[in-house]
Amino acid sequence: MSGLLALLDDVVAIAKVAAATIDDTVGQAAKVGAKAAGVVIDDAAVTPRYVTGFAAKRELPIVGRIAAGSLKNKLFFLLPAALLLSVYLPQAITPLLMLGGLYLAYEGFEKVLHWITGDAPSKNPVQAVAALDDKALEEQRVSGAIRTDFILSAEIMAIALASIESPDLVTKGVVLATVAVLITAAVYGAVALIVKADDLGVALAQRNGAISGPIGRALVRGMPPFLQVLTVVGTIAMLWVGGGILVHGLYEYGFAAPEHIIHALSEGVRGAIPFASEVFGWIASASGAAVVGLIGGAATALLVKIVSAPFAKSKAPTA
Repeated sequence: MSGLLALLDDVVAIAKVAAATIDDTVGQAAKVGAKAAGVVIDDAAVTPRYVTGFAAKRELPIVGRIAAGSLKNKLFFLLPAALLLSVYLPQAITPLLMLGGLYLAYEGFEKVLHWITGDAPSKNPVQAVAALDDKALEEQRVSGAIRTDFILSAEIMAIALASIESPDLVTKGVVLATVAVLITAAVYGAVALIVKADDLGVALAQRNGAISGPIGRALVRGMPPFLQVLTVVGTIAMLWVGGGILVHGLYEYGFAAPEHIIHALSEGVRGAIPFASEVFGWIASASGAAVVGLIGGAATALLVKIVSAPFAKSKAPTA
């Protein structure tokens, strides 16, 4: 009997450890998801463009294929690479994360520049395609979306790896896998809802009921401006997250001035505004990080232009 009680005690102890590990994993995954918000929002804003021009019955299958490719990117390529990096070259995590931050800042700056100048953006996920049938076009769109997703997923996994507090390799792997699954489900679930919202609106409007009619027409009219707002929010979030990564990385390397300035700005706003001070303090901090992101993005864009100039000249047609 005493042996059975001892066994039950061991089972209870193991269950408690397992429950604590699950709680810790979920908590860390939620924290990582919040830090990766900029990448997630931009991914959700960009992906619907890949299904533009296809029959309604192909929209969800295309989103599903892109989601499967995204999950494959994260679980089969990026997760093992992140774990190997954390074991054999942990000192590379911060510079790689900063490179990812510069990429986010550069993409955000390019979009802001497009808003200001009205020039065509340097990168458009939907390129003009001539003489392709629907199947070939779908294959090209899906492949392009998965390639773009790989870059965004790499940044998400890098942010996740840098945010995990536990040194245990198994916990890191579980947290990264949890983040991969949850973020992929969240992004592409949202994309599926966005893509089919106008079809739902049309169906409701055609019923022309007292409630369904107005809701349907509101959905049809509201989706284009909603996507525009989502793009703006995604751009701001990219600048904020990218700038925040740069500020933290600079602090890690001993250049603490940007972090101190942003912290002082946030504390000053908290002290100056008596109501909802935490919210306004966070807005001030995020705005400061976004400014750093905008500066970093502008510097990166200038560097890209300088480096690519000789190649552009070599490709120029000769008379």
